[in-house]
Amino acid sequence: MKTRIGIAGYGNLGRGVEFAVAQNPDTELVAVFTRRNPETVKIQTEGVKVYPIAEAASHKDEIDVLILCGGSATDLPVQTPELAKNFNVIDSFDTHARIPEHFADVDKACKEGHTVGIISVGWDPGLFSLNRIYAESILPNGKTYTFWGKGVSQGHSDAIRRVAGVKRGIQYTIPVPEAVEEVRACKNPELTTRQKHTRECFIVAEEGADLQKIEEEIKTMPNYFSDYDTTVHFISEEEFDRDHTAMPHGGFVIRTGKTGKGENTDQLIEYSLKLGSNPEFTSSVLVAYARAAHRMASEGQTGCKTVFDVAPSYLSPLSGEELRAHLL
Repeated sequence: MKTRIGIAGYGNLGRGVEFAVAQNPDTELVAVFTRRNPETVKIQTEGVKVYPIAEAASHKDEIDVLILCGGSATDLPVQTPELAKNFNVIDSFDTHARIPEHFADVDKACKEGHTVGIISVGWDPGLFSLNRIYAESILPNGKTYTFWGKGVSQGHSDAIRRVAGVKRGIQYTIPVPEAVEEVRACKNPELTTRQKHTRECFIVAEEGADLQKIEEEIKTMPNYFSDYDTTVHFISEEEFDRDHTAMPHGGFVIRTGKTGKGENTDQLIEYSLKLGSNPEFTSSVLVAYARAAHRMASEGQTGCKTVFDVAPSYLSPLSGEELRAHLL
């Protein structure tokens, strides 16, 4: 069963979905939708047209799953429920505190449209969420730790670029090695925000800008940097282009626990990712879940789902027989 994919939004994530679809023979890109002038959007796949997103509903019979590639702050809370009325949808909504609200909105739209929507798909939320639920179910008497990085935080990078005098900027989130090792040693430490991660910023400043003022404003920025040990580096534009234009990321989920009568205290589950391109990896996860959404919809399922509701076998192009023979 081939899955016909549509992409809504053609930025870094949308381009990544296009490449991921090309790597999966059982998926096919059939349309791209954009808020920009479609004539200005050049995609890689020959023969596939770009349409205004306002016209998406008129193409619903051509598409099995629409993958939404907008941002979580303002795009997805509006787009996902609206598009779910006509399409099976996948999104990567990652504002953790608002997931219950987003789920309710999408679930209502899916049930009205008799569609399937899978939200908050990616690596966190997403694959890391799965690891947390598996680990906490298996080791109920224990503690879970999540570390992010070393990698580019897009939200924090955007925040430093808004500081007056900053021409270009990027921010890396870095786990504190001592904290990670203490957790791996099953010492179950109580760690503050500052003890778990540091933040490192690389700035190209505007000519004549007050560097000390920029650094002070970044380090004291509430909700972003004030709770962390933060280092600010001022570099040339040439160095920025050479060393800081990729988008790596990754991290660890670690669960430590006790079993038996509590005497076995060194039980540990760890899952880690090291990503050369955050958007391309996230796109690959989205395409796997698009396959699942198509299968679930074909079985008559409706409503909003998360990664917790999708059986692993739905993600794979292999048959049940093949999975049992080769992966079990």
